[in-house]
Amino acid sequence: MSTQANPFITPEEYLELERKAEYKNEYHDGKIYAMPTINRWHDAINTKLCSLLGQHLRGGKCEWFSSAMRMLAQPSGLYTYPDLSVVRGESLFADLHEDTLLNPILLVEILSPSTEAYDRGRKAAMYRKIPSLQELLLIAQDSYEVELYRRNPDGTSWSFLEASGLESSIELTSIGYTLRLSELYERVIAES
Repeated sequence: MSTQANPFITPEEYLELERKAEYKNEYHDGKIYAMPTINRWHDAINTKLCSLLGQHLRGGKCEWFSSAMRMLAQPSGLYTYPDLSVVRGESLFADLHEDTLLNPILLVEILSPSTEAYDRGRKAAMYRKIPSLQELLLIAQDSYEVELYRRNPDGTSWSFLEASGLESSIELTSIGYTLRLSELYERVIAES
């Protein structure tokens, strides 16, 4: 991710700029970071995931949001756009604009080559500090693999699960859904 040539700005200044921006940007520690563009496979996976989970969640107590919804990862102060966010019950927002989500139970990031290290490392660590978050799903776009961080019942530690290969699946207990990789990666050609 690249940083724009901006002096330190406040979260309020970021939100004012972001609400007028043509392109999405992340914000953390007084700096704005341009979001990378997505490729064909990233978009195909995201579209399929939104379709699968949207159908599963239809009529239930959860609301899901696409990558168009900004989220504030409290307490880190990271403003970002996860590929998919799910909330159980009432969605809470940072202000009356209702464009910055606060309380996801499930977050999904599709790993891009240019941001994979950041998404797996620092960003995942900031996500895992969100009090409401129960699961974080990381999806590879160049291989048939997913990784899941699940908050343990004690609320203070996390378990790590992974699934690879089109015959595999992974259970998203936060929403009661089994994600089958054959469905997720349908018509996606992975490099490995």
